[in-house]
Amino acid sequence: MTNPLLADWDTPFGLPPFDKISDEDFAPAVDQALSDSRAEIDRIADNPEAPGFADTVEALETAGQSLDKALSAFYAVASADSNPAREALQRDFAPKLSAHSSAITSNRALFERIEALWQQRDELDLTDEQQRLLYLTRRGFVRAGAQLEGPASDRLKEIKSRLATLGTEFTQNLLADERDWTMPLTEDQMTGLPDFVRSAARAAGGEDGPVITLSRSLIVPFLQFSDRRDLRETAWRAWTSRGANGGATDNRAIAAEILELRHERAQLLDYETFADYKLETEMAGTPQAVRDLLMQVWNPAKAQALADQDRLTKRLHADGFDGPLEPWDWRYYSEKRRAAEHDLDEAELKPYLQLDNMIEAVFDCAHRLFGLEFEAVDVPLYHPDCRAWNVTRNGTHMALFIGDYFARPSKRSGAWCSTIRDQQTFTAEIRPTVVNVCNFAKGDPALLSFDDARTLFHEFGHALHHILSNVTYESMSGTSVARDFVELPSQLYEHWLEVPEILQKHAVHASTGEPMPEDLLKRLLDASTYDIGFQTVEYLASALVDLGFHDREPPADPMQRQAQILEEIGLPHAIPMRHATPHFAHVFAGDGYSSGYYSYMWSEVMDADAYAAFEETGDPFDPDMAKALEANILSQGGSDEAEDLYTAFRGRLPGVEALLKGRGLDKAA
Repeated sequence: MTNPLLADWDTPFGLPPFDKISDEDFAPAVDQALSDSRAEIDRIADNPEAPGFADTVEALETAGQSLDKALSAFYAVASADSNPAREALQRDFAPKLSAHSSAITSNRALFERIEALWQQRDELDLTDEQQRLLYLTRRGFVRAGAQLEGPASDRLKEIKSRLATLGTEFTQNLLADERDWTMPLTEDQMTGLPDFVRSAARAAGGEDGPVITLSRSLIVPFLQFSDRRDLRETAWRAWTSRGANGGATDNRAIAAEILELRHERAQLLDYETFADYKLETEMAGTPQAVRDLLMQVWNPAKAQALADQDRLTKRLHADGFDGPLEPWDWRYYSEKRRAAEHDLDEAELKPYLQLDNMIEAVFDCAHRLFGLEFEAVDVPLYHPDCRAWNVTRNGTHMALFIGDYFARPSKRSGAWCSTIRDQQTFTAEIRPTVVNVCNFAKGDPALLSFDDARTLFHEFGHALHHILSNVTYESMSGTSVARDFVELPSQLYEHWLEVPEILQKHAVHASTGEPMPEDLLKRLLDASTYDIGFQTVEYLASALVDLGFHDREPPADPMQRQAQILEEIGLPHAIPMRHATPHFAHVFAGDGYSSGYYSYMWSEVMDADAYAAFEETGDPFDPDMAKALEANILSQGGSDEAEDLYTAFRGRLPGVEALLKGRGLDKAA
């Protein structure tokens, strides 16, 4: 019987045949696809003809398609619906895939063909996209160590293989800690919790009774509303100690080894630090440029956070508790302060933010801006929670969009956008299959916090980057851009959540069907920057720790280095960093955001300025501005430098002023 992962997929939208794939199919399919890919690479490298762009660079672009197919199906389920078999496969695949990648970039004959083309690039009569592809291909080989020889080359292969293994272990340890901890609640321990939190706790516990889990969609509202300070402390300590509980799932030694290996890797490639290596290809360019941006925002954000800490401490003392405000107190007293100062109670707000209605709001904005239409389709997907929509424009298929929205023990935490198939026009007119994964609490109906709704819009902003992509080569499509540019479309799209007419239309009460009252809408929007000191400080603390890990010699003890950095910047006592080292998956699960967690703020400088362009027209859905955004950014993928793409849209690069104003920090001390 033919392995379904290796067969031609005669499926709607070119989806993997998830209903026919078993876990036993993955290993033989990947092994066979690796063998096929190696043969393809050898044919390119050993071609006796003089190197040409088509038989070298474009041939590389299409090599390994069977491997890409098998892995796209595997990683879709491994990240969002894990089980012991899939976790074992991840551990097995990580070093194999690293070795395969290293074998390609260290293939001397292959690199010599690429280098020969690079040296004669001005004589090849290439299009702009072809020139870009040649540049990116050569750069990728050089940064992967193609110019190293002998022991240095061998050592780099060892480092990359070990890093792949460690990243997988880090992720699986974190998932295990999140999956295994629960805090049972009796009815009298649920005092202060609104109905939506009680309902979510009961759903999480099932027949065993209500529990609090480490899912963000459950633990955050518990910390906001629970009257039981002792239980808030227990929950907070469990949440913030993920990956640092000792035993087999402890990530601290893994983090230390990862930092050591990254530094050694950078030095083998002749960079002083890993941050110097990593940031060379980003918009920021240098560690100092990153630090300068973060510190411009840190000082006003810290001033605001300290002022808020004093206000919340007074509320703590008024409740009869002596001593300082603790981290497990902040959200509780901040929620009370928000209710008092803005007459805004999340329990009042949440019934208006039904998941299904907010999905419709996301689609409505995409239609108004870009003319996209969304039709629900029934196709085999990897989990019953998933839903799919055919995305069209003027009757033309643009993408298949899959939403996987609910938290479950088999899903890693957080929210992300990925693809099962990427856009390209080189070998055929291929439209993408895009997946948004979130971790919202189930309910009947499912209700979101305003932060949840913002996450929904954020991830769909990434999806739009794929859906509207219109480039020739797959390797440059969609979000294949600088890390500190990739968050621009996602963070920009968040702004449309706060457009009053969108909330007036889609924020409808779950029980009464009535639209959100005008006074509640006004209070919600007036409080849009409430608690911004806390939010900014917890994020910046993580970004500065990430940078401080990578812009110098690696620390022997990352936890000690983390503490030193937080002391140097004066992190307020009651605010922890958003992601402590042992569960900082952005940085340690892989290289994606290593030295790059700052990128959310770098992109925010641009998203604040980009949305201001719409505001200046007086119409948040201005058609000319939307066309310019699509033409210059969303359709372009990585076909040009990020600075040039943004400048083509806005005419200039922005400063930090719009960001500070948007966060309400422009007047902070």
